[in-house]
Amino acid sequence: MDVTLLFAVFVGGLVLGIPVAVTLGLSSLAYILAVGLPPVVMPQKMYAGMDVFVLLSIPGFILAGNLMNQGGITTRIIRFANALVGWIRGGLGLTNIAASMLFGGITGTAVADAASIGGVMIPGMKKAGYPADFSAAVTAASSTVGPIIPPSVPMIIVGALSGISVGQMFLAGAVPGILMGVSMMVTAYIISARRNFPRQEWQGLGEIVRAFGGAFWALAMTFLIIYGLLSGLATPTETAVVASLYAFLVGAFIYRELPLWNVPGIIVDSAISAAGILALVGFANVFGWILVSERIPQAIADGVLSITDNKFVVILLINILLLFVGMFMETIAALIILFVPLLSLAQAVGIDPLHFATFAVLNLMIGLTTPPVGVCLFVCAGIARLPLMPVIIAILPFLLTNILVLLAVSYIPALATWLPQLLTK
Repeated sequence: MDVTLLFAVFVGGLVLGIPVAVTLGLSSLAYILAVGLPPVVMPQKMYAGMDVFVLLSIPGFILAGNLMNQGGITTRIIRFANALVGWIRGGLGLTNIAASMLFGGITGTAVADAASIGGVMIPGMKKAGYPADFSAAVTAASSTVGPIIPPSVPMIIVGALSGISVGQMFLAGAVPGILMGVSMMVTAYIISARRNFPRQEWQGLGEIVRAFGGAFWALAMTFLIIYGLLSGLATPTETAVVASLYAFLVGAFIYRELPLWNVPGIIVDSAISAAGILALVGFANVFGWILVSERIPQAIADGVLSITDNKFVVILLINILLLFVGMFMETIAALIILFVPLLSLAQAVGIDPLHFATFAVLNLMIGLTTPPVGVCLFVCAGIARLPLMPVIIAILPFLLTNILVLLAVSYIPALATWLPQLLTK
């Protein structure tokens, strides 16, 4: 009965449109009061969930991304991407995806990608003659590449939950992220060719070189982060601090587009964003603790294993569950609640933890572009000034493409494990 109350309040909150973090907190508090536990349990479990050293890297990476974004990174990355692929049919759509692949390696969050790239590309694509629904759809779909290509906030969360090296998690996402981006570019090209979307003139190798020179310092940030982690010279938290300092120096003194008087405001905005994520982590940890105490994860694992212990069928069932959950729940909350029990299930049938972690994150990233709680859909539809339904229809080919990539990563472990094994020997 108490568990029924927990889920009733949780589902009711989602239906009413209450933020996921608040819904998790309310449902957890309702359960704690119903079973007669002292309310002080809630802040204790929240603190326990947030008191993880590696989580300190999240504010650092958010600050680094915001500093680089305010310091002129977006326009330089878009120019470089446009020089590479803008001359192909539907070139601005391809530029949008390529920019997200490059930009995502700096921000690590899909929503930041959708807002930053979308704010520039969606109006530009509409002005160039692209349909508004296609412009919003390709921006929303490509923004999900950001948290796959390192650095990645969800990957940091997974590392904190499982003990898997954050550096290995970052590397594991690189190949799937590139594969997803390239596959979406193929999809965008096919749609563009069939609908005769415009293309730009070839600007020559000189423009590529000039654009690369302009974007070099921004792109180098990703290599700085990966080198710091793989070399053992810095922890993820220390790497995030170095990345923030690097972003400040590049934006203020190399690009010279980051006014010093803007920095305090950027720090405050980054702190608010990080606080929101960590509050979500805290509330989700309470909710997850309740599920574990009620043995619900074990029941799920036992239920699946009673149906089948076939590794390939279990992978399919996990994918279906995570895709469904991703349609309704915020990524970090879903990870904290479901990752550990599903990891136990995956290991029981012989799935490598690093491989599982990669396709689990990939699942939930796809959920950011699926209704009814597709945050990136809402962001891009708002920028395009469209109702949600035309954008949902336009994004379906990209969703299909991303699901095919997900299946490839799920059933070909080397796509996730090859690079970490190669570079950490």
